[in-house]
Amino acid sequence: MIPAARATATTTATTTVTGTGSALCHHGEILQGVFLDDGGRRCAGLVTLPMAGPGSRAEFVRAPGTPPEALTVVPAGRSKAARAAVLAVAACAERAGQPPCGGELRLTGDIPVGLGMGSSTSDVIAAVRAVADSYGSRLTPGTVARLAVRAELACDPLMLDGGGPVLFAQREGRVLEVLGPSLPPLVVVGCLLGGGAPVDTLALPAYEPDAGDVRAYERQRARLRRAMATGDVGLLGEVATASARRGQRILGHPEFDALTGIARRVGAVGVQIAHSGAVAGVLFDPAEPGVRHRVRDCLRALDAHGIPATRTFTTSTTVTTTKELCHGPAHRGVGRPAGPDTSRRPARLPAL
Repeated sequence: MIPAARATATTTATTTVTGTGSALCHHGEILQGVFLDDGGRRCAGLVTLPMAGPGSRAEFVRAPGTPPEALTVVPAGRSKAARAAVLAVAACAERAGQPPCGGELRLTGDIPVGLGMGSSTSDVIAAVRAVADSYGSRLTPGTVARLAVRAELACDPLMLDGGGPVLFAQREGRVLEVLGPSLPPLVVVGCLLGGGAPVDTLALPAYEPDAGDVRAYERQRARLRRAMATGDVGLLGEVATASARRGQRILGHPEFDALTGIARRVGAVGVQIAHSGAVAGVLFDPAEPGVRHRVRDCLRALDAHGIPATRTFTTSTTVTTTKELCHGPAHRGVGRPAGPDTSRRPARLPAL
């Protein structure tokens, strides 16, 4: 697991100051839709499926005395992370009673771009944490969320660092509801739909939910709340599948029926799909007898239908972990490209 941002900064003889930060990714959503907040106002919201392993790392070399517009990012093209760094510099400099300055933001990581795993949010959070670290400061998750939304218009709840499942208003950077202390244990067989081609979320058709849609989302929210409270993995799988099915009105994955059919045949509790990408998962209850055989059957069935399997991982009741259960045709290949925010070439999840 990638460690949290360091709380110390280093100073060199040339007065540059370096800070570091990091953030994890997720494996798409369990639930996504439009929900009502405590005031009865409609809010877009989501519940992500956490996954340990891939993440973004950032190093910010602050250069006091330089103009704030003199801020560069490596690799070039990570415009959202660059905007986040500029915003974070302004916020941290004001706190420190110093004038904002420029510097260099360096990003590395292994999250494939465009699959719906929160790659841009991970970059943004790592950048904000690195800037704060260069000032010897740690920002609250709420502050990080607000900066992330300003930088990329919407963000995933990765700044919460797996603190428990929440319904998160991604366009406002706030928690609508804490659903429980932890996610019920799951075994997830990851795979890629659409050949793993990146999804440009800004190019997706707009969909305006009506009152009936909102009522349906609220029913699924209540069911998910109950699944979290009781540890009902089967109910969680039903909610995730229903949410994934609704998402097909926009995404329209041609493999969706095959994926749900495989899940039924191998005894899975359901499926989950990134609502803004190509990554998906077949969900199993680890307490069910013969789960390893079910996972192997699932991998064989995915291969027979031409759906690439990626990695099999588990979530525990206390902390999200990834560990190998049994390998299918996992792809060993590429980490994330060093290009702009949205890659134009297919990306693969690194194998375990």
